[in-house]
Order: sequence, then structure tokens, then C-alpha cells
Amino acid sequence: MADDDALDNPIWSALTGPLKHHAEIRGRAARFDPGISLFTAVGAPDGWADLAALLGPGAEALISGPFLDPPAGWAPLTRYAGVQLVGTGVRGRADPRAVTLTTADTPDILDLVARTTPGPFRDRTVELGGYLGVRDGGRLVAMAGERLRAPGFTEISAVCTDPAYRGRGLAARLSLAVAANIQARGDTPFLAALATNTRAVGLYERLGFRFRREVTFASLRTPDR
Repeated sequence: MADDDALDNPIWSALTGPLKHHAEIRGRAARFDPGISLFTAVGAPDGWADLAALLGPGAEALISGPFLDPPAGWAPLTRYAGVQLVGTGVRGRADPRAVTLTTADTPDILDLVARTTPGPFRDRTVELGGYLGVRDGGRLVAMAGERLRAPGFTEISAVCTDPAYRGRGLAARLSLAVAANIQARGDTPFLAALATNTRAVGLYERLGFRFRREVTFASLRTPDR
């Protein structure tokens, strides 16, 4: 398995590495193209001034990583405890019912996201690729995809199922199908979940994901000037 140090600051690792083509970088700070994601990162404790300059005054920053103590002037908005899991024991498996989702499926994807609230998702997030879904009568009822890519690792994200279709194993099947595609490239799957979402964490552990570390997800507002 690849050196997992890249997972200590995975957003930074992604934006300065495999997903650099989706990034805006200034010094020790980086952000996604905001149409794709609102996630941002600092690569060092002194990267906050660079991030403020990159985002502009009064902007919201979603961030997770080892550097979460901004200087005076930054306004905290929300903060959530999470866990990071790595799929060292996952055996990916293709799902014959899964269909590949592309930008043409964006309206259906956003409709499912609105029904399930799997976490931050933007109009162009699907451009990160690797999205698979299950349809019933043409309606998208479950999906999972890829988000962050650090050297040697790819994150499984946006795992969600329409409430009327839960309990049928769709989340597990799609997670394994996405994992199979990640592993076929030679990467190891990883993911993050809210610590309070014990049902999801339990599912991922049954699939072979292993706890790596606790993480924090924070939403902050840049200084007004």
C-alpha cells in the first residue's frame, strides 16, 4: 500500500497532486473550483493569509486537516467530529445493476442529493468522476462516487440512497463497486464519515474499512477585510 501520510491532509494532497487541474492555488493555500466543491486546504500553519487572499473577504471555507486554528478575524461557523477510514481490507466487487453517471445525469443526481443530504455537493461535483448509480423505473435511487484523490488513495464519497429504498443493500453494493474501480487503478479506497453516523461507520467497517484517525470538518468565514 502507498504511504498513507498523504491522508493526514487529504484535501491539500489532492489539490496539489492528482486533482491539481481542478484547483486554485496561492502559496500555502488551495481550493477547488467552487463549481465543483467548496472544500479548501492549507498546507502549513502559516497558510491562512494565503487562503484569505484566495477566497476574498467574507467568504465561506470548508476545511478539514491538521491545521484548523485560524488567526484572529476568521469567524467559526460550524464544526463536526468525524472519522477517516481506509479500505485496506475491502474487496471491491462490480455491481451489474450499477450504471455510470456523467454530467448528463446532473439533474437526477442533484434531485437525489436534495432527498438524502449526503454532504457537500455542487452542480459540477460529478466531474470528479467515478460516479455509479442504481435506477428504478428510470429514477435514480442510489449512488456513490469518488471525490478526493491523494497519491495512492481515492476517496469514496456521496454514498446515498433514497429513503424509500433503504435496507436493500444498495449503499454497500455501490461502495464496493466504486472501490473495485479504485483498486483497478492501483489505488486504495478511503472515506470519511461523521462520528455520529454510527450506522454508516458500522457498514463501512463490515465492508473491510479500518479506522485510521479522527478528523474534524469545519466551516469558517474569512475576515471581512
